[in-house]
Amino acid sequence: MHEYMSTAWVWGLTCPGFPEEVSRARRWTRDILCGSPLAEDAELIVSELSANAILHTASGRESGSFHLALAVSSQVVALSVTDDGGAGTAPKIAHRDQEAEHGRGLGMVSAIAHRVVVHDSDDGHTVTAELFTDTHPGGHPC
Repeated sequence: MHEYMSTAWVWGLTCPGFPEEVSRARRWTRDILCGSPLAEDAELIVSELSANAILHTASGRESGSFHLALAVSSQVVALSVTDDGGAGTAPKIAHRDQEAEHGRGLGMVSAIAHRVVVHDSDDGHTVTAELFTDTHPGGHPC
């Protein structure tokens, strides 16, 4: 294989920061991953990350938007949601008790995904969740 060739496929989508766009993001993810055993988990992750962008950042304000990237290779499905920033703090993975009404979303994403990375920039935050395609029975690889 040529050194600049890749076997990964990458898609991108920009959505206005309206709550109804979360269902569009879910449908987009489901359509791309149609037939994949990771499709349901990916759809749930995209839903949570998109909703967080709209609820907690400038993405949900007038003229705001959020951006999705989906990369698929034989080893991993990587889902990224980038918000418009303006939250004052970066997203954090918190493990709250079952009675908590807020702050459990990224904890749930980290329980489903094999790896979650939060990247901060001057323009916003990108949360990337990775689902490995070749895992051993019982969950996360060693």
